[in-house]
Amino acid sequence: MYLDPLPTNCCAAWFCCLFCQNATHKHLSGAPVLSADALVKAAIEPHVRCVCFFGGSPEPQLPLALEVSRRIIEESGNRKRICWEWNGCGSPRLVESAAELSLRSGGVVKFDLKAFHPDVARALCGVDTSRSLENFSRIARTFREADLLTATTLLVPYYVDAEEVGAIARFIAGLDAGISYSLLIFHPDYQMSDLPVTPRNQIDACMEAARSHLQRVNLGNVHLLRFAA
Repeated sequence: MYLDPLPTNCCAAWFCCLFCQNATHKHLSGAPVLSADALVKAAIEPHVRCVCFFGGSPEPQLPLALEVSRRIIEESGNRKRICWEWNGCGSPRLVESAAELSLRSGGVVKFDLKAFHPDVARALCGVDTSRSLENFSRIARTFREADLLTATTLLVPYYVDAEEVGAIARFIAGLDAGISYSLLIFHPDYQMSDLPVTPRNQIDACMEAARSHLQRVNLGNVHLLRFAA
């Protein structure tokens, strides 16, 4: 969980890129243990504007996160935004409840869509992403009139290419071409340190593929462009 501007981690993971960046969520033995009361107390401090649950991915602790979020909204007088940054593979009912809390508080729900094709997803994540895509569709259709839903994809070199991004973008556009979509430049880390920063030709091709289907496409991690070959 992240409290803007002061962070504290609620460490959990459903699935993510198994071997790449942000691997600290795997080190559970050193993570702090916080009660629901402590999380709510930290969140309702006057300087906190937004509470974002991420990880890893918060789905394994989603019942706790939902309880905490409801209390934060109630005890702050609905003055704190509740946001989610996840793979979106939790129980469909709980995922929808989380989206309702974000809508109520003015927050957003960001799905990290790792891949579209099952073989690519299994190579990167160990499982396919069908539940993530199903829940993304569910939120898009249930909250069709709300500017609530966003998506990101990490451009892993040699894995997530223009064909993969194009398939994801077509899937999103089939729901709403106005959904915001961010492509993230990869940097080598953890057990994928043998890969390069996403090459420029891959970045350009993926951006073109996404923009051919969607109206709002953004490039993230742009500070890494100076390292891109």
